[in-house]
Amino acid sequence: MSAPSEARPLPPGSTIGVVGGGQLGRMAALAAAKLGYLVHIYSPEADGPAAQVSAVSTVADYSDHAAIEAFACTVDVVTFEFENIPAESVRRMAAHAPVRPCWSVLEVAQDRISEKKFFNSIGIETAPWREVNSLDDLTRAVGELGRPSVLKTARMGYDGKGQVKITAETDLAQAWGELGSGLNGADVGVLEGFIDFEGEISVIVARGLDGQWAAFDPVWNVHTNHILDTTTAPAPISAAMADQAMDIAHRAAEALGVVGLLAVELFVTKTGLLANEMAPRPHNSGHWTMDACLTDQFEQFIRAVCGLPLGSPERHSDAVMKNLIGDDVNQWLEILHDPRAKLHLYGKSEARPGRKMGHVNRIGPRSPTTAP
Repeated sequence: MSAPSEARPLPPGSTIGVVGGGQLGRMAALAAAKLGYLVHIYSPEADGPAAQVSAVSTVADYSDHAAIEAFACTVDVVTFEFENIPAESVRRMAAHAPVRPCWSVLEVAQDRISEKKFFNSIGIETAPWREVNSLDDLTRAVGELGRPSVLKTARMGYDGKGQVKITAETDLAQAWGELGSGLNGADVGVLEGFIDFEGEISVIVARGLDGQWAAFDPVWNVHTNHILDTTTAPAPISAAMADQAMDIAHRAAEALGVVGLLAVELFVTKTGLLANEMAPRPHNSGHWTMDACLTDQFEQFIRAVCGLPLGSPERHSDAVMKNLIGDDVNQWLEILHDPRAKLHLYGKSEARPGRKMGHVNRIGPRSPTTAP
């Protein structure tokens, strides 16, 4: 298809190309259908969650340049549902269709070192960190940041993968070896200093093609085994801290020129907020919006990448989102017996330990946005 004007909203009937075939792509495709759009999924996985509910699916590797270019020529706009895609592949797509957010945003968000440098460059504080490219670098960094600390791959880490905790007993040579032989054979990493934090919050901001923006209420996240377990909306934080969180997300989105969504995870400490990570896409901690907001994160995502006016992110109900991990999905019938529970399953046929099979939103009356 010929690329549409960057400034003109995509009309209903247009095709959105989504790179990635997981549950975020699935829920984005369902939101797109409500607005009259078709979705073309590009993923190495056949019959993934997103392909099950989409009009067209291309099954090919993310580094298959011919397939990538053919895909981009069939759609009116390209977006992505996760970050671990070669930025060069997305750059190739951009030669044939608008990519929103831009491939350069992906390039920053998929690399922890680039991400931390970006936050720090615009005055957003992070935990202390050091780049490590060798065992000597690691030894020096541990000497500067101390123990405990956490050694992470610079790229490809998620849900606790690609990281090693450095304690008083840790052998640094062994830790470096574990990192290098881990998720992607990384030989570049980052050491993060330990911080005494009270909890983690996240905030999702949408930014449109016209620069307009809207943020959802900050939420409180609890992890189990490095995987998000529950999200509570709204977060029990002060109004001032909620405003600070939304300002951080907005500043980051503006500096990156995001068109779409940006989720920012933040540590809550006694002295304020520290940025942890960001993701330029819908986010697990935003699933509560599907049943508790006037416009949920997936509709807002589609509105933004298609150049439509943004919807209201207003929260009309309180919510607790619970991820259904592995065999938790077997509780589906019990969950449906709860009249305030809203069940969302992802169409995955096999429940495995650590695999996100769905989530449930439990809805209650709306409370004030923040704690006193």
